[in-house]
Amino acid sequence: MTEYQLIEADDTVLRDGTIKLHGPDGFEGMRRAGRLAAEILDEIAPMVQPGVSTAAIDDKVREMTLAGGAVPATMGYRGYAHSCCISINHVVCHGIPSEKTLKDGDIVNIDVTPLLDGWHGDSSRMYLVGDVPLKARRLVDVTYECLMIGIDKAKPGARLGDIGAAIQAYAEQNRYGVVREFCGHGVGRLFHDAPEVVHAGREGTGPELRPGMFFTIEPMINLGKPPVKMLADGWTAVTRDKSLSAQFEHSIGITEDGCEIFTLSPKGLHKPPYA
Repeated sequence: MTEYQLIEADDTVLRDGTIKLHGPDGFEGMRRAGRLAAEILDEIAPMVQPGVSTAAIDDKVREMTLAGGAVPATMGYRGYAHSCCISINHVVCHGIPSEKTLKDGDIVNIDVTPLLDGWHGDSSRMYLVGDVPLKARRLVDVTYECLMIGIDKAKPGARLGDIGAAIQAYAEQNRYGVVREFCGHGVGRLFHDAPEVVHAGREGTGPELRPGMFFTIEPMINLGKPPVKMLADGWTAVTRDKSLSAQFEHSIGITEDGCEIFTLSPKGLHKPPYA
């Protein structure tokens, strides 16, 4: 049976399996953290060009995060040493920034999580590097559409399975694979919390969505089959068949009549190409 916990402003929050329900203070905290995440993703868009290293992008993310009064939640998280994750082409998620440079035709996911005043603004966005082939651009478009279709299902009284079922149906209608090994998650004062938000499933299953729930929706969609594998670094996940993968992520809060997206782009840079 699903357990819910009403969180007051000064409560100690534990990762105890309960789904947290937040009030106005929580919504305001997530709006600030989410806006900073979105501003960072807006600002780095011009940097995503052939010849730019992923380490340089990571440096910019760290600089902007600190300038915004936050810290990168990923730095030091389970030993991770960088300010963001940067996943290129067949990397599904958790790609590690390095001196590797971007190349013409790459598709890139950049995932940031500023921790601002105790709240985590978790968001990722896809970027196109130079002249990207049509099949890759189509994958990116459909992945964004999967995200928004899932968000449209996020409202009080719905079930988490409704989100996954809608995403899976749309992705598979386009003959793409939906990654199961990684999922969305509860977010707020904890980086990763209950519930798990799987991007495939059956309607009418899973926990009921209630006002005050905060979580991410972050579908990972593969051009080929769904399975992934981990590389030896313990972080980087790649498609088993080496097909391209794309991902978008928003942090949202369930309201009385729908949901609020905390990580919308202030500049309207919701999906590429970014003018």
